[in-house]
Amino acid sequence: MAKKNRSNQNKPSYPIGKSGAQQEKKEEDFYRKHKSTIWTIIVLIILTFFFIVNNTRKVPDEGPYPPNYINGNDTTETQ
Repeated sequence: MAKKNRSNQNKPSYPIGKSGAQQEKKEEDFYRKHKSTIWTIIVLIILTFFFIVNNTRKVPDEGPYPPNYINGNDTTETQ
């Protein structure tokens, strides 16, 4: 009989359905506390990814000018 009393003392005293609700609330509190930090990190990672992709592309070579093109910055022409 003493063994039976010890096992009852080791069990938690809260009702059966209440244990799951407490764990969900703890996870919810963590998300609520750090929601803006999490989204800020996600946005910064996405922006960094696009910055790296944009700056590591090969720049296309310049092609020939179209026919009858006059360079507007050319000062060697005489009038």
